[in-house]
Amino acid sequence: MSYLSEIELFNISLIDVEDFIELVMRFAFTLFINYLIVKKIYYARSLRRDYLFTYLLISVIVFFLCILLDNVKLQLGFALGLFAIFGIIRYRTDTVPIKEMTYLFIVIGISVINALANKKVSYMELIFTNLAILGLAWFLESVRFIKHETQKLVKYEKIDLIKPENRAQLLADLEKRTGLTINRVKIEKIDFMTDSALITIFYYNKQEDLNPKI
Repeated sequence: MSYLSEIELFNISLIDVEDFIELVMRFAFTLFINYLIVKKIYYARSLRRDYLFTYLLISVIVFFLCILLDNVKLQLGFALGLFAIFGIIRYRTDTVPIKEMTYLFIVIGISVINALANKKVSYMELIFTNLAILGLAWFLESVRFIKHETQKLVKYEKIDLIKPENRAQLLADLEKRTGLTINRVKIEKIDFMTDSALITIFYYNKQEDLNPKI
């Protein structure tokens, strides 16, 4: 394929074999690491298909943006700009929860690191960095002393029970209806016109598989 490197189109080489092979290797490694983090660690516990789709595609786009624009010498400033952009993202429907934003930061970070690491960074250093992030995410998600709290928003019509003095009755009624062992509740909104309230219930994530929907 060496002869292909000499072919130019509009003063641009048709292919640089070494750079192309490096691109494919870096991309495959980055996608593999992000897949393990998003699919095997995050999705296995959250079951959020929308974020699974978002994280993988964002990681791919950020990787190609960084590695293909690296020659423009933007490097660190460009990387920090990406973090700033995604750090202020607010979707029009719901605010992105802090845990989901953390995973978004992780996949962006891995993509930027793997794309912009230059020859001063050895492959062993790069592999160790990726495995360290992967291992830490897995450890924090899997250790038993960290309980994973899940929340759901429900519309509740027994408005008398939202009073502070009736909190025990409120918890008992919600647990009876949902079948969940509720850790705590938060009153989000009260509508006196319809005698109803929006309540966020918090429960430990291990019950998610038994009650995926409310």
